Amino acid sequence: MARPEQVLVLEPQHELKFRGPFTDVVTATLKLTNPTDRNVCFKVKTTAPRRYCVRPNSGVIDAGNSVNVSVMLQPFDYDPNEKSKHKFMVQSMLAPYDMTDMEGVWKEAKPDELMDSKLRCAFEMPIENDKTHESETNKTVCSSASSVKTELSTLPKSASASLDDGEVKKIMEECKRLQMEVQRLREENKQIREDDGLRKRKVTSMGAPYSSSSSAAMATSGMRDEGLSTRILALCVLFFVIGVIIGKLAL
Repeated sequence: MARPEQVLVLEPQHELKFRGPFTDVVTATLKLTNPTDRNVCFKVKTTAPRRYCVRPNSGVIDAGNSVNVSVMLQPFDYDPNEKSKHKFMVQSMLAPYDMTDMEGVWKEAKPDELMDSKLRCAFEMPIENDKTHESETNKTVCSSASSVKTELSTLPKSASASLDDGEVKKIMEECKRLQMEVQRLREENKQIREDDGLRKRKVTSMGAPYSSSSSAAMATSGMRDEGLSTRILALCVLFFVIGVIIGKLAL
C-alpha cells in the first residue's frame, strides 16, 4: 500500500542550500508548517549524521502552527568539483489524540500511517561581490574593536583600576553576544541576497530591459543599505562598550 501524501508544508521544498566559506558552521533553516486541524509528529533524518547538527530533530507541531528547524553543517574542506550526495528526510505522522509518549508512538506506527519528504543538499560559495561586502563588514567590526581597545588604553591608571575583573568579564561577554548577533544578521543578509538573485533571474527571463535595469538598481541599493546597517551596528557596539566603561567610571 502506498504511503499517504505528506501533510506538512516544507520551506524549502526540495533543496537545502549551504553557502560557504565552510571554515565555520553554516546554518540552513527548514520551516515545517502544519496546515491541518490535527497535531503532527515529525522527525528529521539525514544520510550524513556526523556532518550535520539538527535542532530540533523531532517534535510535535500543533494544528495550524509552524516550526523552524536549524540544520547546521559542520566545517569541512570544500571541493568545488565534488557534488554533494547528502540528503535529508522529513518523516511525519498524525499524532494520536491520547498521545503521552512520542517515542512509543513512533515505535507502534504502521507503515501506512507514515509520511515522508526528501530534500537534497547543495553547497555554494559566495560570489565576488558578496566576498567584498563581507570583507568590508569584518573590517568595520575589527575597526570598532580596535577603537575600544584604544579608549581603554588611554584611560588614567586610577580610572582603569576601578574596573574589577568581574566588570571586564561582563563587558567581554556582551561584546561576544553582539558579535554573534552580527553573524546572525550576516546570514539573514545572505538569504535576502539569494532571494533577490532569484527575483532578478525571473525578471531577466521575461526579457524586459527596463525591469532588468530597475532590478539591478534595487539590488545595488539593497547592498548599500546592508553595508550602512552593518556599520551602524558596529558603531552601536562601540558606543555601548564605551558607555558601559564611562558609566562605571562615573560611579
